[in-house]
Amino acid sequence: MEINNNYLESIKKQFLYYKTIAEKAMEQLEPEQLFVTTNDDSNSIATIIKHMSGNMVSRWTDFLTTDGEKEWRNRDAEFDSDENDKKAIMAIWDTGWNCLFDAINALKPEDLSKIIYIRNEGHTAIDAINRQLAHYPYHIGQIVFYAKMLKKSGWESLSIPRNKSNEYNADKFAKEKNVKSFTDDELNKLK
Repeated sequence: MEINNNYLESIKKQFLYYKTIAEKAMEQLEPEQLFVTTNDDSNSIATIIKHMSGNMVSRWTDFLTTDGEKEWRNRDAEFDSDENDKKAIMAIWDTGWNCLFDAINALKPEDLSKIIYIRNEGHTAIDAINRQLAHYPYHIGQIVFYAKMLKKSGWESLSIPRNKSNEYNADKFAKEKNVKSFTDDELNKLK
């Protein structure tokens, strides 16, 4: 049970870390930059947000009891560029993340081995969580990369700044060994 408790705490921290990374990237942009696309086949940051939120609400609503691909989800509509208001897009973002954290916070260690379905394919709850923990950072990487391109200059690093690896490592190795989540220090840096 201890491992399962540690796992639940770890995933909460990791989801929060990636959420924070994306938000810090978006904060560096002008509101209208959230809606920029570079070509007909690319998605704006706003579109990525709509897709992520749609996925989150579908996957995490009734996580343990209903298929993760809800009948009411209109995935194709998530890729329509019909939004142009930052406040509305950020509300969509928050809706998805709130749904995710509500579901994760309700999980008990014994729930992790339960079988849940996504598009009629059975997964343990752990596998389904890991699937989303890979999916969301994939899109957050897109958000960060796109934000860096749109910002062009004056980008505030969200990780180890360029040419600062030696300093970063020296600081880490100057401290006593300890056991904790990598997100503890990283989230503090991002505040």
